Amino acid sequence: MTDPVLEIRGLRVDYGLGDAAVHAVRDVDLTLHRGEVLGLAGESGSGKSTLAYGLTRLLPPPGVVSGGQVIYHRDDGPPVDVLALSPAQLRAFRWAETSIVFQGAMNSLNPVHRISTQLLDVIKAHEPRSTAAARRQRARELLRLVGISADRLDGYPHQLSGGMRQRVMIAMALALEPQVVIMDEPTTALDVVMQRQILGQLAELRERLGFAVLFITHDLSLLVEFSDRIAIMYGGRIVEEAPAAQLYRQALHPYTDGLLHSFPALRGPRRELTGIPGSPPDLRAMPDGCAFHPRCPKAFDRCDKELPPLGPPGDGDPGRSVACWLHPAAVPLTR
Repeated sequence: MTDPVLEIRGLRVDYGLGDAAVHAVRDVDLTLHRGEVLGLAGESGSGKSTLAYGLTRLLPPPGVVSGGQVIYHRDDGPPVDVLALSPAQLRAFRWAETSIVFQGAMNSLNPVHRISTQLLDVIKAHEPRSTAAARRQRARELLRLVGISADRLDGYPHQLSGGMRQRVMIAMALALEPQVVIMDEPTTALDVVMQRQILGQLAELRERLGFAVLFITHDLSLLVEFSDRIAIMYGGRIVEEAPAAQLYRQALHPYTDGLLHSFPALRGPRRELTGIPGSPPDLRAMPDGCAFHPRCPKAFDRCDKELPPLGPPGDGDPGRSVACWLHPAAVPLTR
């Protein structure tokens, strides 16, 4: 997991233009390595989904990418900036190189078309020279890959359970064997048992096929077990990034610590659930300095005056980064 497959550099996403623009994603830097699961967590409104739609150029109006780069490293060619691709290049890039499982994915299937039609359309659009028999065989294999019987291929979405529809969307995302799969809160509407089954299935597929995953959720407890690394987002910025086990054992940012104490531990000694007081910031009127300082129990004078840079903490592991004046960055990350 040392080679990068996707590098996000200084990404900025706004809603609206000019002085009235709302800055939803602010100078985000993230690197996804080949074969790894990178978790992205934060409260609702922190900018997670906007980041996903911005880097894939799927932002609905009035969203606009106002700056930055999204560098994709191909297996067999030079890196490309996704934000600079032409419409034709972008059409070829999506699904074949990078795919996305949308938030509320189990309701993303067209209710008036059979599962086969929706799976076959994806394959046919990118492999127009393939035969109808080959495409159908591939669709049957995809269903079996995600644990669904191939005889469900000609069924309609309403004939499948929520978990099965979710798995169909994952199968569709894997249809062209992309190197990167972006999952935007794909298990939110499912019960905990089905969440566990789908995450287990996804982990098995990742091991078998070798793709990388950017897994976006507000549920940090899911990421602690499923991810290799976790990035925490607040107010449109990344405030902490670390290996999953290290972040769980020793969170440096008070916001991360608050998230970790918002769900009960399933193993080990009991701990008090404290939660996080207050509400996420209004992106139209962000506070000065650190955006979290109005809610932070450890804030001091510097926090409401200066924005802390993201970088490896001066007194900690260089393999992690944090944006907090309690742990000033020894060398701020630069683009």
